[in-house]
Amino acid sequence: IIPRDPRIRSTRDQPFTRSSQQLTTPFHVHAIKPNMSQATTTRSSSHSAQNLSAIAVSSGVMRMTPYVFPTERLQRVQSEPRKEPLVLVACGSFSPITYLHLRMFEMAMDWVREDGRFEMLGGYFSPVHEAYGKVGLASAAHRVAMCRLAAQTSDWLMVDAWEPLQPSYVRTVEVLDHFNHELNEVLGGVELPDGSKRPVRIMLLAGGDLIESFGTPNLWAEADLHRILGEYGCFIIERTGADVWAFLLSHDILYEHQRNVFVVKQLIYNDISSTKVRLFVKRNMSIKYLVPDAVMHHIYAHRLYIGEREPPSAVI
Repeated sequence: IIPRDPRIRSTRDQPFTRSSQQLTTPFHVHAIKPNMSQATTTRSSSHSAQNLSAIAVSSGVMRMTPYVFPTERLQRVQSEPRKEPLVLVACGSFSPITYLHLRMFEMAMDWVREDGRFEMLGGYFSPVHEAYGKVGLASAAHRVAMCRLAAQTSDWLMVDAWEPLQPSYVRTVEVLDHFNHELNEVLGGVELPDGSKRPVRIMLLAGGDLIESFGTPNLWAEADLHRILGEYGCFIIERTGADVWAFLLSHDILYEHQRNVFVVKQLIYNDISSTKVRLFVKRNMSIKYLVPDAVMHHIYAHRLYIGEREPPSAVI
């Protein structure tokens, strides 16, 4: 086995920037046996530099005011008018955002392309309000920042900070109403090739665990569920080991609006969870390849989740 030159570790984990997409130097591996103390020092220096870089980046991505509805990656002109224009919204804690959260959008995109009824115009992350009070919930500014860092490599995903900026907790149906207001009232919908406009269909993107929570007594107002599923609709990403179809059949409101519920099967099962990522950070275990590098550097730079207390039931 040819060991890696310890000097190249200083650039291995640099946060993503648009300029870093191009390689500026060739990748070489030298047959040099590294000195362990030198490698440790180099690794420590590398992490320190990455932390400083992440802190510098944070000043921009953590800014949430003044509020502006994000449209930088939104498709504004529909290219296939015979299809229904669609925007997906994922509501959640995202503490932290993981590769599974990003994959949910990509799996939904694959389903949309295969199905042929919709044209995807964009996707949004909407981090929950701090008043949600969930264990392990980082501040809104940090969660918005991590979502922005994760979405920066996408050409169609965006992060909306409206929900956490509200004075109190915001119900999911109110978040969808907000997107309907911004997309269809403020922007007037999506433009067609002939210059006219039509309304955009807004749907909730959710994992199987969120959908199963619909059956938890007193957690969701029935009126809200009727509006979420009846007026908007929902894409459900199957969760490992969960039978979404069986739950849909057993839940009266879901079954009533089943024509607006689309179940997306995971062809490659992924059970990365934010809870486990937080636990790994607390235990000083690696989270690389569980979250985007830029998110990882942000967590380390700001020492997030170091002292979190997770109930055992949340991890198992």
